[in-house]
Amino acid sequence: MIRKKKDLEELEQKLLELAAQNKDLKYELDSYKWQMEEIRRQEEEIRQLHQNTRKLKHDMRNHLMVMASYMNSGDYENARKYVSEILEKLNAVRSYVETGNPLLNHILNDKLEICRQKEIDVKADIGKCAFEKMKGIDFSAVFSNAVDNAIEASQKESRREIVISVYEKKGYDVISVKNRISKSVLEKNPELRSTKNIGEGGVAADGEKHGFGVNQIKEIIESYGGLTDFYEEDGFFIVNMFIPS
Repeated sequence: MIRKKKDLEELEQKLLELAAQNKDLKYELDSYKWQMEEIRRQEEEIRQLHQNTRKLKHDMRNHLMVMASYMNSGDYENARKYVSEILEKLNAVRSYVETGNPLLNHILNDKLEICRQKEIDVKADIGKCAFEKMKGIDFSAVFSNAVDNAIEASQKESRREIVISVYEKKGYDVISVKNRISKSVLEKNPELRSTKNIGEGGVAADGEKHGFGVNQIKEIIESYGGLTDFYEEDGFFIVNMFIPS
């Protein structure tokens, strides 16, 4: 009887181990599927950008002919207006940033386009970091959350500026996201806690948007043996994430 009980316990333990392995495998599979979908989206973005560029080059010859016609006839006012229209179209053409990391390419270019639409100045300094130990779905979560928080916070500022840096330092892959602030966020919300106290227009009160996703960022980074640092310096709110490389 004791033997049967022991066998049953061992069987239950093996079933639990198999269930845990199955859960891990499912997570891995979902992560790979998600990364493949991101790569397909990136390829479509690049294809569309190349198509727009080819069309722009084709149209440019016609634009120059129209410009020459205005200039030859002395119609400088219409020539000036035509140049302004061309420049407006050129500014609307989305550029593409290539980092060497397909997943980072997609996320970064998506966020840069959002910043362009919201008239937020962005400086990006992207080094060659592979983030090899990090699952794509986790990398996307921490990077996207950090940049989204910066974008949300920047919309309340008269001077809108975000600085994104990715680099390697002393055995760590580092993600740094800075956004300019006119007053302290940590002074009012030192723990960066998220809150449901949403103000007019669905926007949280000052400082609260920085709390969105902070716990998720910390938990993911710590699960890889990494570190997070949130602080303010020189008029910027800064989040630094250190992931062992």
